[in-house]
Amino acid sequence: MNDLMIDGHRIGVVFTAEEIAARVRAIAEAIAARLPKDLLVVPILKGSFVFAADLIRAMHHAGLSPEVDFMILSSYRKSTKSAGQVTVLRDIETDVRGRDVLLIDDILESGRTLAFAKDLLSARGARTTLTAVLLHKPGHLAASISADFEGFLCPDKFVVGYGMDMAHQFRELPFVGHVISAQQSSAETGAEQKS
Repeated sequence: MNDLMIDGHRIGVVFTAEEIAARVRAIAEAIAARLPKDLLVVPILKGSFVFAADLIRAMHHAGLSPEVDFMILSSYRKSTKSAGQVTVLRDIETDVRGRDVLLIDDILESGRTLAFAKDLLSARGARTTLTAVLLHKPGHLAASISADFEGFLCPDKFVVGYGMDMAHQFRELPFVGHVISAQQSSAETGAEQKS
């Protein structure tokens, strides 16, 4: 699998579905090895939803039975570039006091969103707040954070697929790819990756 044409966009495959599945299983086993207590898993939506679903199922196979709640955060709103300030669009409903919490995000790039969520849940009394990301894109970190569990180092390219999008397209792809060439209207947007 090299490049694919999808809706007028040439997409190059960065990580295949098989590579992702193997890393997800390995991450789930590493999480289980930490023996978390009263585990609450909190995916940060929207981009992490596919990774989170696969990771939660893999955690089940690794012997864990976490509770799950969701959080939507934004540092972008209507822009394609982070404003640097994170806003809670949907908060979790679960009390985290005394619990081990695992935050799941799609990509660690600037780190602002993940650092905000970790600080927020820690301040609410989580016993531990761990982080898992599918991708780490080094070189853009603007917050003091690193992921406890990481899928892949990501090249410095705008990536799509496996839940990640470009203007709400390509979330359904079973692999992580990057847009090599796009229709003129999409290329003119100058979209940047998030988180």
